[in-house]
Amino acid sequence: MTEFLQQLINGLAQGSIYALIALGYTMVYGVLRFINFAHSDIFMVGAFAGYYISKGASKFLSSGSVGAAVAVLLISMAACAALGILIERLAYKPLRERSKLTVLITAIGVSLLLEFTGQLVFGADPKSFRLLPSKNIHLFGSLTFNTNQLVVLGLTLLLLVALQIIVLKTKIGTAMRAVSFNHRAAALMGINIDVVISFTFGLGSALAAAAGILYAINYPSIDPLMGVMPGLKAFVAAVLGGIGSIPGAAIGGVLIGIVETLVSGYISSGYRDAIAFAILILILLFKPSGLLGKTAIEKV
Repeated sequence: MTEFLQQLINGLAQGSIYALIALGYTMVYGVLRFINFAHSDIFMVGAFAGYYISKGASKFLSSGSVGAAVAVLLISMAACAALGILIERLAYKPLRERSKLTVLITAIGVSLLLEFTGQLVFGADPKSFRLLPSKNIHLFGSLTFNTNQLVVLGLTLLLLVALQIIVLKTKIGTAMRAVSFNHRAAALMGINIDVVISFTFGLGSALAAAAGILYAINYPSIDPLMGVMPGLKAFVAAVLGGIGSIPGAAIGGVLIGIVETLVSGYISSGYRDAIAFAILILILLFKPSGLLGKTAIEKV
């Protein structure tokens, strides 16, 4: 039982990171109906932004302090939000009237551009990045968890609550839901579609940056290709929860993290990466709309 709880804690921490990345996928899909595969590389940029910002922040704030960590997190989120808006304006906005396949290919191209630019600018070698000191906490004798895992879980929960408030309680959130439901009707009602889309990209990119920082807290080694596998698993999480559903993306991310950790702990670590894609195949076969998604009837 103790071992199971240990695996469950590890899975929740990992799944929280997938959930934050998956939210970006599902929000963009909800508004524009396409998958932004460059989103996983925003996650990478967020981690590197935190790495370099933490070096600068150490001149003003004590290294490893909560204040320095909060400053690094907020500045990284703001930087990636700006990057997400810039990518949308330069790469996706000119293609809104083109086919979805054209936009999808462009998204893959932007992803590769960010990865290779990252290798050129940051260097291909992994970099050690430890934002907060860690401490092990022991419960019931053999149950051990890390303080950084608590930070990951707590911050993820806080960001999810903030996102729900933005989407459900603010004017821009109401506009996002209107555009997601019918963008033509929303435009006729006076909603600025460009502003809503830019805000959606910025918000999703900020969450991806937060995920990059949290990933670096748990796995203090970052590299320019670090977003590839977490990004793919987060995409699976978004599909599992129901692409376009914000609660579904959060639930899907947590489920993927827990199942991945349990399979790694009880069966073999060799299946750790494969299990997410096995889940993707099953969900597409038996429930393509996902756990919380709605089946859409397309008129032809």
